[in-house]
Amino acid sequence: MSRRRAGRPGPLWMLALLLIVPTPLWAAGSDGELPHLLLTVAAMLVAGKLLGEGAERLGLPSVLGELVAGVLLGASVLGVVPAPGESSAEMLRVLAELGVILLLFEVGLETDLREMSKVGGAALAVACVGVVVPFALGYFYWAWLPHPVTSDGGDLQTVAIFVGATLTATSVGITARVLGDLGRMDTPEARIILGAAVIDDIIGLVILSVVSGIAAGGTVSVAGVGTTFAVAIGFLVAAVMLGNLVIPRVADRLLRMRVRGMVVAVSIAFALALAALAAQVGSALIIGAFAAGLILRGTRHHQTVEHQVQPVAALLAPIFFVNVGAAADLRLLDPTRPGAGGILLVAGALTLIAIGGKLVAGWGAPWARFDRLTVGTGMVPRGEVGLIFADVGRKAGLLSDTTFSIVLLMVMATTFIAPVALKLIFARVRR
Repeated sequence: MSRRRAGRPGPLWMLALLLIVPTPLWAAGSDGELPHLLLTVAAMLVAGKLLGEGAERLGLPSVLGELVAGVLLGASVLGVVPAPGESSAEMLRVLAELGVILLLFEVGLETDLREMSKVGGAALAVACVGVVVPFALGYFYWAWLPHPVTSDGGDLQTVAIFVGATLTATSVGITARVLGDLGRMDTPEARIILGAAVIDDIIGLVILSVVSGIAAGGTVSVAGVGTTFAVAIGFLVAAVMLGNLVIPRVADRLLRMRVRGMVVAVSIAFALALAALAAQVGSALIIGAFAAGLILRGTRHHQTVEHQVQPVAALLAPIFFVNVGAAADLRLLDPTRPGAGGILLVAGALTLIAIGGKLVAGWGAPWARFDRLTVGTGMVPRGEVGLIFADVGRKAGLLSDTTFSIVLLMVMATTFIAPVALKLIFARVRR
């Protein structure tokens, strides 16, 4: 029996009303006016949550619905989200950056380094293969094989590095949600998938720091990459070690205070401060946010912090995904547009590379006993981390609108395929 009462508008009708009724207000609002910005944020939040709800009801991750909401609200469809260059677009970018910082802070809070170490060498081997193979294939395809996409802001080698980097990520949140829904969290395959996905995220954060340095104008050299890599690893290790010495005592005192919201306010302030410090020393913002989550995870009160931070992250993180989706230009897929067929061809090739590179990772630990196809499939979804990589390249002017849209299509395709494939594979295993 349906939970929704007869006669009430469903989510799609409410979404249509939200988008259609305020349209004159968006058109009338001048660039930078506060009411215009507030209406835009309201549309992004509601559309992202409603389409995220629709995606989850279809058995898909909510991030896919938020991406689709961004595409619909973007300049190529409804034009609700302002185009880059407008002052209101810069304000939205700041909100989106806050969202992604809180997202990685939350990931750090959910990452137990001690439990992850119990997975053993199998997860580490799977993670390393799942990073090296997709990166090498993506870089080789973009830099050396002929394809019709050449109008990028950066040189070919740098763009190829960014494209390869977007293929290295694995969304631990998406895979964990699918495994939990299927009731398979206690299987050896699930433990290896989650352990490898967390390691992939850590390696991916370091790679992101490297490519961020390249985007800032650094040269692609062994010494430059090694220096950036050392700075990222050094900052992460030093921050966690020093934080574990100081923060537990501070957390104990915070919980004894009577001011409402003190824990969540200080926790988020700590994440923002560490993110800013990471940027100052030449690393990435999200490296600092992730380190803040790891530090607070080591305290006795991490569950309280996580419980209070989740609502704030759930409010701001969708703005990031909707904003990223809005950057995709559907007009590039117009079949009457010159070169549209080539764009779809490249997106399809990149998606096959993304899927194949992670499937190979299932065979990365030949000494261990587990279903290798299940592990490889669980590593496929790129999700939010792949979007972060692509967004860094787009903002740095290294990825053109065409290349960014291709990468976005790849991320959406892998995010869509993996949950469905995992369900089919687990059904085969049960039979």
